Amino acid sequence: MIQVTVTEAQKRLPELLDLVQAGENVEIRADSGQSYVVVSMPKHDHDRTDWTGYPKAGSLKGRIWISEDFDEPLEELREYTE
Repeated sequence: MIQVTVTEAQKRLPELLDLVQAGENVEIRADSGQSYVVVSMPKHDHDRTDWTGYPKAGSLKGRIWISEDFDEPLEELREYTE
């Protein structure tokens, strides 16, 4: 991953976008300490029905398991709920 400051990213934006398009990730760090990662995402073609970029209802059936006691109150929080 390439790491640059905001100032450097402003100067090198076309070059950095070419790198992202080639598959590289770019992290931009602000003076505040916040960081942002620029990654390439596939373009969605709304006319294609076979594009699998977005999940469809039921696509994770059988892959997710939820415990029977998932919605039971937590013992650690009991004093706050009574």
